[in-house]
Amino acid sequence: MVVGDFPIELDTLVVGAGPGGYVAAIRAAQEGQKVAIVDKGTLGGVCLNVGCIPSKALIQAGHRYEHAHGEDDMGIKTEGVSIDFSKVQEWKGKVVQKLTGGVQGLLKGNKVEILSGEAYFVDKHTVRIMDEKNSQTYTFNNCIIATGSRPIELPNFKFTDRVISSTGALNLKEIPKKMVVIGGGYIGTELGTAYANFGTEVTILEGQDDILMGFEKQMRQLVKKNLKKKNVEMVTKAMAQGVQETENGVTVTYEAKGETHTVEADYVLVTVGRKPNTEEIGLEQVGIELDERGLIKIDKQCRTNMDNIYAIGDIVAGPPLAHKASYEGKIAAEAISGHASEIDYLGIPAVVFSEPELATVGYTEAEAKEAGYDVKAAKFPFAANGRALSLNNSEGFMKLVTRKEDGLIIGGQVAGPNASDIIAEIGLAVESGMTAEDLALTIHAHPTLGEMTMEAAEVALGKPIHSM
Repeated sequence: MVVGDFPIELDTLVVGAGPGGYVAAIRAAQEGQKVAIVDKGTLGGVCLNVGCIPSKALIQAGHRYEHAHGEDDMGIKTEGVSIDFSKVQEWKGKVVQKLTGGVQGLLKGNKVEILSGEAYFVDKHTVRIMDEKNSQTYTFNNCIIATGSRPIELPNFKFTDRVISSTGALNLKEIPKKMVVIGGGYIGTELGTAYANFGTEVTILEGQDDILMGFEKQMRQLVKKNLKKKNVEMVTKAMAQGVQETENGVTVTYEAKGETHTVEADYVLVTVGRKPNTEEIGLEQVGIELDERGLIKIDKQCRTNMDNIYAIGDIVAGPPLAHKASYEGKIAAEAISGHASEIDYLGIPAVVFSEPELATVGYTEAEAKEAGYDVKAAKFPFAANGRALSLNNSEGFMKLVTRKEDGLIIGGQVAGPNASDIIAEIGLAVESGMTAEDLALTIHAHPTLGEMTMEAAEVALGKPIHSM
């Protein structure tokens, strides 16, 4: 096949090498397609380089530093605890390098051609890939766009050395004495908690009624309780108005309860959401349809209004989650190969690496009732779990949402230690159409946090052993 003056060179071109793009490229190659992937940055995208992975590394370092000060309840006392933040950043960098190097190896191992540069669409079968020195045209039968997103920059808070995005917060050379965080969503809460554990005096300004509004109130309350223990100030219904910078810090002005306030800090971290990277790549040249937020419209196979071009990840509707992007990447690659794969978001979990960790999958109790289901919510506390007690970390609970008529599990929430790991079993139950009885009859090792799922299932069945 020839398009214009160019023969078709690729079965599939993937634009963007983040967790959506590189997964899509590998799956397409596994399906027998001739694949190339292009990115102007480092393999792994935001997630591996300046997002999920480095933030969790920093959060873990904060946990270690906090725990190093001892556990009075357990009789453990320590003195002279110190931290070399440059070493923390060096270690974090090594974690990132291992994973990005691993992605490169996986792509090469699956015979995916790796291209470096910015891609610009010429038409529905052609892109021009440009770097600082060269411009090369490539043609393709199909394309998967996975260009990701970037932090939203507020008009009165332009990013500088002192007004920073999540990327800047992950790469500070010092532990701030004071930090203001604008936005109490999952990014602001995670990074605010991490720096609070390092000893930073943190103030969170949130415009909504509460922080972490995507989670149930009882879950949010647990996080807020722990933030207060760390002396984190949380101001809700607060609107950030502006910032004045000095050589050594910032003064942030905000309005709350009809009054204007100021707070001084070393840095102000802006975490008010992310913006899709859909500009300046030539989408208008192809006629790809966007919605009012700049997101690409897709069908259930991630196909755009152009039948050979697909879009995944942060540039389509839904939460900007790495695992959502990876999932969609597999769907798109399989659709190109003629499979009947379709997206179904019910089983996609959302996690916040706060203290305690929060995780949810499927329906919450309120969402299920709103959708017309007659449901039962079965809750089991971490305080009744032997492993949680032995960890000296027994705050929180698990909740299973089941359909009354047959015990079908349609959702679940976890607030507590290792919630990010525990939620996977509930996700499997939702995805597989399992019932509470299925989980209750599954033997779980003792003593483990995983027993929480079995115990909550027994509560759902009305036959709990370790709770009343």
